Amino acid sequence: MEIVKKLNIPASFFYDKVMDSVLFDVRKATGKSVTRKQLKNLEYVKQFSQNNRARIKIEELIENQSYKFRTSTTKNDFVVHYQIKPIDGSSCEVHYTEQMESHGMLQKLNDMILGTLLMYFKKRRFKKMLVMIEETY
Repeated sequence: MEIVKKLNIPASFFYDKVMDSVLFDVRKATGKSVTRKQLKNLEYVKQFSQNNRARIKIEELIENQSYKFRTSTTKNDFVVHYQIKPIDGSSCEVHYTEQMESHGMLQKLNDMILGTLLMYFKKRRFKKMLVMIEETY
């Protein structure tokens, strides 16, 4: 999935919102408070439900420009990348990509069918989230 959207907020404001979310997620999953400087290459396990958990690794972190992480489960690897490009002092362009690699032929087929059906709703929900962030400025 790929989404490119211009937002009427500074790149630093958008990046701060993403980082606030990441720091909250890390604290909730690990019980530990970390700083932004400690996030790069950080790995932790997140419990989604009683039987589902994933290993999350923050792979790239460039202040006000980029945030990339990998979520690995027994069934798939998801790589999410936010690239933030300042347009001027009050607007930016967000380039969001999400790639999934499934493990096993049956899982690949299942994800391909479900992914196609759910992609529309996922994109729509993500775009709404971007607008909500923009409205908080």
